[in-house]
Amino acid sequence: MNHDRKGVGVNSKSICSMLAVASLGLCVAASASGLIPEPNANATPLATRANPETLVVDASTAGRGFATATMEIPVRPGPFTFVYPKWIPGFHGPHNPLADVSQLTVSANRQPLTWRRDKVDMYAFHVTVPRGVDSIKVRFTVLLNSGGSRRASSNVAVISWPRVLFYQNDINYHHYYIKPSVILPQGWGYSTALTTANRTGQLVSFDEEPLTYVGDSPLDIGRYYRKVLLWQQGSAHMWLDMFADAPQELDAPAKILDAYKNVAPEALALYGSRHWSDYHALLALSNAITFEGVEHHQSSDNRAPADFMTNPRAQLLGGDLVTHEFSHSWNGKYRRPRDLTTDNYQIPQRDDLLWVYEGMNQYLGDLLSFRSGIRKPAEYPQYLAMIYSRMASEPGRDTTPLIDLTTGAPYYYWQGSGEYPSIRRTAGDFYIEGELLWLDVDTIIREKTHDKKSLDTFLHLYSAPALTGPITKTYTRADIEHLLNEVVPYDWHAFFQRHVYEVAKLPPTNEIERAGWRLVYTAKPNQFVQAAEAQYHFDSQWLTYGFNVGKTGALSDVREGSPAWSAGMAPGMKIEAVDGQAYSPAVLKYAMKQAQKSKQPTRFLVSKDGWHHTLEVSYFGGPRYPHLERIKGKPDLLAKIMAPHARR
Repeated sequence: MNHDRKGVGVNSKSICSMLAVASLGLCVAASASGLIPEPNANATPLATRANPETLVVDASTAGRGFATATMEIPVRPGPFTFVYPKWIPGFHGPHNPLADVSQLTVSANRQPLTWRRDKVDMYAFHVTVPRGVDSIKVRFTVLLNSGGSRRASSNVAVISWPRVLFYQNDINYHHYYIKPSVILPQGWGYSTALTTANRTGQLVSFDEEPLTYVGDSPLDIGRYYRKVLLWQQGSAHMWLDMFADAPQELDAPAKILDAYKNVAPEALALYGSRHWSDYHALLALSNAITFEGVEHHQSSDNRAPADFMTNPRAQLLGGDLVTHEFSHSWNGKYRRPRDLTTDNYQIPQRDDLLWVYEGMNQYLGDLLSFRSGIRKPAEYPQYLAMIYSRMASEPGRDTTPLIDLTTGAPYYYWQGSGEYPSIRRTAGDFYIEGELLWLDVDTIIREKTHDKKSLDTFLHLYSAPALTGPITKTYTRADIEHLLNEVVPYDWHAFFQRHVYEVAKLPPTNEIERAGWRLVYTAKPNQFVQAAEAQYHFDSQWLTYGFNVGKTGALSDVREGSPAWSAGMAPGMKIEAVDGQAYSPAVLKYAMKQAQKSKQPTRFLVSKDGWHHTLEVSYFGGPRYPHLERIKGKPDLLAKIMAPHARR
């Protein structure tokens, strides 16, 4: 997921830009109905470096799940519209949780002003500024744990600045300045990519910066914290800043931290460039905070379970969390799709090129996790077998191309939950299938150049020049295809058309054999499938009976066309018993082996909505797990790709 945007001009035809009100620096209501015109970036910013909007976030109550934000917003007399950020970079949709805004008040010179929400754009608020007033005070309570996403525990909180501020409507946020500060709970520390101006007691003030930079620099705060310098070269640094609910959760083994210290050198070798100076990988470790990973240009907002840095299994399964978001500093922040690059938070983003932004980054984040040693390079074939089998067995791919998932990302990310996700497909697909797609690209380049070039070669061109500040350079699909053709001539347009823009009955497949491997299914458990079952407490029978089942027996999905589907199984059912025995994963595995011998259906007693049914499922194939096995005589490209590339 992301932040920072260097301006692509907005070609708006809004009423505001056509009227003479631009000379006032204000965007007034478009009609007597009070509806604001189409969002644009044409208004004159009233918050300047010399006279910034000030923002004070009182987070002293963050451990109780709320904070208070107070802004002084520069204004001019007359109608004025201020807005709550809507399209937050990295979330790929209009999903900043407006419902978390409560107890909103507006005043000027200590006198209350009447505000009203726009009738169409719920993120816009109108007020009439009295004569003689040059700033208004906006104050509201921010609910940190509502809307299905928890950002605070008793000892840790994640502060995303776009969640705690309003700003002038229709400005370009590269030219609108904010001076933020935070009041910390007693005894808590903090970390952010923002530069600290001064600290007095629990009040920490930061330098005034353009809104785009402030919004791109989240703040982690907590009672227990540890800051680890991972890499340094001159004045450039990479930090791992951990905040935890308990001090022991910060005791990451030296072996794990040593692997994380390889991340920056491997990323620099991969891209051949750097577009940040002081990078902070923020990591909140808490079982009370919702898992998340959001990219920013000089930092990343990572949230993981409490034992993430102390549990080897958590690193095996999630070892790409920090590397994925770090890679986004190049792919997503420095290089970004043109249509995904806007000039403020209200202008809609177009997500169709997320198959590059997120899909390629899924491959690169995984690659960096293996090259750095967070995960062992020799384990990648097992991982690849797992993700390939997952995409190849998804029924929704028979009708829905990958491009629909990226174009519809605002829907698929936030409303794509519920029953039958495999039929509908989900936003996760363009990440996972994106890895297969870009591995295919990597192996094509290697094959056609006799391993003299690779995707690394492309990335050096893609992320050039070698050194800049945190700026953004946009691209189109044609730009990507042109750069790939500079690396090796090939019909890349047809390649992406086939795998992304048209319905593909199978995910990219040729990369497996091209890399010197073949896909097989055996009774031997796959290391990553087995670890996921143990970590997330479910039993994957997706490739056998055709369902996934939780530890209590609840079915989360049933694969269309599978034996379970044919028998009438459905999500929401609960398996009570298998062949007469109370359900457990061990009982189910025993029944499966018995059916393999007897060729008799397995009898499932299931319950749903207060009713019980017995369903007979005809599956006789035994345990089935995906693996890759070597093809004799072919070079092992996977080993070359995942091996460390930086000097140790």
